Amino acid sequence: FKAANGKIYSGRVYAKVTEGWLYGYFEARILLPSGKGTWPAFWMMPANNNFSTNPWPGCGEIDIMEEVGVDANIVSSSIHTAAYNHTINTQKTASRNIGTAESEYHVYACEWTPDYLKFFVDGAELMTFRDEGTGRNVWPFTYPFYPILNLAWGGAWGGYKGVDESALPITMKVDYVRVFQKNN
Repeated sequence: FKAANGKIYSGRVYAKVTEGWLYGYFEARILLPSGKGTWPAFWMMPANNNFSTNPWPGCGEIDIMEEVGVDANIVSSSIHTAAYNHTINTQKTASRNIGTAESEYHVYACEWTPDYLKFFVDGAELMTFRDEGTGRNVWPFTYPFYPILNLAWGGAWGGYKGVDESALPITMKVDYVRVFQKNN
């Protein structure tokens, strides 16, 4: 929203920041906002991480779903590691135009095992990223991560074609977030 002082505020929600989950199935049912400048996301970062000793992108990042309003209804999933990240144009990403991301709820999910990350939209696989067995620079996904839901405004990707403040205020509607893990 845009405050009376003209400043625009974004929002985010974290789950289990200091504990997280190691492996599992993570899903959320979300209705995305519309408007040039929106940047909603459902993603994960390492729990209780010390970024001075384990900095990004080497610590890993799991982007279950991102969308930018200027490219309406095109959702993407990505991973970021030391070897694969957008700062060196090597990130692993897959996108799909689902047509109704901004008008209907959809389920975005990630299945995370010791061997792979699989990403889904409404149960249909979007992307698989496998542990290549070449070490931490490629596969840092060996410790707990926590989910993040956020709605950003503008920024490097959300505002890459400018913003339209007439879209404000905006809302990302989240029906649920679920985490499933196998019993040992």
